[in-house]
Amino acid sequence: MSVRHALLALLSEGPKYGLQLRQEFEERTGEVWPLNVGQVYTTLQRLERDGLVESDDAAEEGPQKGFRITPRGADELAAWLRTPPDLSMPPRDELVIKVLVAWRLPGVDVHEVIQTHRRYLVELMQQWTHLKEDEAQFDLGFALAVDAELFRLDSVVRWLDTADGRFRRAAAEPPAAARPAMPRMRRRVGVRR
Repeated sequence: MSVRHALLALLSEGPKYGLQLRQEFEERTGEVWPLNVGQVYTTLQRLERDGLVESDDAAEEGPQKGFRITPRGADELAAWLRTPPDLSMPPRDELVIKVLVAWRLPGVDVHEVIQTHRRYLVELMQQWTHLKEDEAQFDLGFALAVDAELFRLDSVVRWLDTADGRFRRAAAEPPAAARPAMPRMRRRVGVRR
């Protein structure tokens, strides 16, 4: 998550101070991602150092020091909003690593590992769904954040189901003849720019 760019977006609406930025960030994101006020001020200091925001020079450091976006900051924000995130390489995902390691670990039933995590994810989805039913009608930001989390969790559950199916088919099939090593994924995945 780019707190840096979220703060620039909030400052594009007009000057604000750190505590106000924290509060507005949490409100706009449906209060799903709490933000530490220390992180806000550290990020503001970096933005100021990089010439993307300016502060009230007269004000002392602290909660009432005002900040405003600079033209350079507005350009940075506009570029960030129009630039898709780099998703060409999968993130290092603990669950994926856990399943891949469990698959070849002696004495570990990879199907049990998968089902344990699947049950947990389905419970999380139920909790998010209940929150959405209770709160989403009042807060569009929260509803959208919950939808994103439900879609993410659903995709992980579907991946676990696919992995479990692949492991079961692989166990039922005779071992294949040794094949040459696969090319590195980095050379195979990605969008040319």
